This record gives sequence, C-alpha cells and structure tokens, in this order.
Amino acid sequence: MNSSPLGDRTVVVTGAARGLGAALAREAAARGARVALLGHERPALEEVAAALPTLALALEVDVTDLAALDSAAHTVRARLGPASVVIANAGIAEGGPFLSSDPVTWRRVVDVNLTGSAYTARAFLPDLMATAGHFCQVASLASLGAAPLMSAYCASKAGVEAFSHSLRAEVAHHGVSVGIAYLNWMDTDMVRDADRYAVLRQLRLHMPPPARRVYSAEAVAERIVSGVERRRTAVYAPPWLRLMQPVRAALPPLVMRLSRRRLPRLEAEEPFEPTGLLGAGGEADRATRGRTL
Repeated sequence: MNSSPLGDRTVVVTGAARGLGAALAREAAARGARVALLGHERPALEEVAAALPTLALALEVDVTDLAALDSAAHTVRARLGPASVVIANAGIAEGGPFLSSDPVTWRRVVDVNLTGSAYTARAFLPDLMATAGHFCQVASLASLGAAPLMSAYCASKAGVEAFSHSLRAEVAHHGVSVGIAYLNWMDTDMVRDADRYAVLRQLRLHMPPPARRVYSAEAVAERIVSGVERRRTAVYAPPWLRLMQPVRAALPPLVMRLSRRRLPRLEAEEPFEPTGLLGAGGEADRATRGRTL
C-alpha cells in the first residue's frame, strides 16, 4: 500500500511476539512501514520480524523497565529512524476473586498494562514530537465497563484510558496525536486460556450476543492500523463498541444486578479461584521476572 501514510515510516509495537501485537506488526508492514517489535521472547519476536515484507527490528524489553525502554528507543532511532507511530499494546491479565488474588500478581497486571504504557510513551515521546507522530493506546471494553473477577485488568484498562486522555491534551500543541483503541474479545492465547476456567467462560457467554463474540486478531489489527493512519482519537473494534460510550454510566449498576443473580449460581457449581497470569504472554512475563528476581 504505497499510498498509506505509514509508508517509509517507523512504527513501534509493544507486546509484538504473538496475538494482536504480531498482527499489528504485520498490518503496519503491509502498508509499507518499518516496524520495531518490542516485548518478551526474543525468538518469537525475531520470527515475526523475519516474515515481514519491510525492514524490521526485534528487541526484547520489559515495558516496566524504563531504562530498557529508553535504550530500545535509542536503538530504534539509530536502526530504523525516529518513530512516527507507537502502539502501546503490551498487556497481561489474571482472573479470580480480588480477596484471594496474589497481591504481587495483581500489582504486576497494573504495572504492565498501565505503568508499562506510560513508560512506553515516556521513552518514545521525544521521537513522536520530532515527527509530529501518533501514540495509540490499546484499551478494552473493560475501560468502558468493569466486570467482576477481573479487577486488576479492569483497573489498568480504565487507567490507560484516563492516561491517554490526559496525554492527548498535554502534547497536542507539539503536533502529537493520541488515540485509544477499544477492543472486545479476541482469539488470542489470553482469551483461550481464560475460557479454560468455567467461571470466566460463563461470564463471557452470559454477555449479550454481540459482546460475547470472539474476533480475529487480524481483523482487529486492520481496524486499529486504519485508525492510526487517520490519527483517530478513538478506534472501536468491533465498531458497535462506540455505542457503549453514551451509556457507560449505566453499566456499573447493570453489571452489579447481573452479578448478584448469576455469580452465586456459578460459584455453587465451581468455587472461584485465582487463575494467575493468563496465556503464553502471562507465562513469558512470569519467566522474565523469575530471571530478574
């Protein structure tokens, strides 16, 4: 796509070893961008990078390590040129009751999803200011309406939404735009792992039909990158999520009423237990922290 605004530009994607991050890297490269893939699991990152049709760079980095991100930004600048687009996609999740959750794991979800996004912005903002670029924050339906048994994930995704709104107002006069991608369920390792737990699977299946559907990472990536090309302040994948914005104030009491009715039945069938970090991304994060402790 030679006519794409991303052609011959540098795009940075965090959490790019698999799932949505890898799909975002492929979609950006298909539109002519040079792509820097950041995340855990160097072999997986290098495999994705090697298959891209444009110049690509794989860098193993923990998004909660600001010094490592600063070093990555320097390397990207030297090898690919200053970033014009940064997509803060790295994220992890756990499920289960808040009271019995591991406090360290709970905090780690918030650190990766919220602090990691802020650190990503901090490291790459100088380049985005130099290129009048775009920062895209991957958020969630959880940013619009919190669900039970996902307190850390919901708190972190509400946080990244507020952070993005604040950052947008702060950097607009520098020519930098900030967008938020609101996403629903996707066919990723994280969601497939969540579905192994009966209570999380039933919570999803008890949602209204459009909200329980699982979408492909490729379709979501195409929509996000199209929004990035247009410097959208908000991207909704699927598009009907936009309808949640005007009624979001009504969601907490609705969720509470449904939870009061359905959670006792689910708990009677199978006691609620913490899941720990979900999916291969969660396992990679655990392994990385284990090496650094």
